[in-house]
Amino acid sequence: MEINEFIENLADQFDDIDVASLTPTTVFKELEDWTSLVALSVIAMIDEEYDVLLKGEDIKNASTIEDLFNTVKSKQEE
Repeated sequence: MEINEFIENLADQFDDIDVASLTPTTVFKELEDWTSLVALSVIAMIDEEYDVLLKGEDIKNASTIEDLFNTVKSKQEE
């Protein structure tokens, strides 16, 4: 799993986000289009693409895209 692929998959969950505007240090919850519905879409995408079941607490504890990526990566290794 590569972070650039993860960022692309994450960007797909938003309606009007240019993937080029996202970096590993982007605080995803501060993005204009971030809503609880997008959060659910992100959880579903991670389950489907990476076979990892995230909880709301995992999203809450992550600040940046890289934090979220690392959470997913660590759960894949369990």
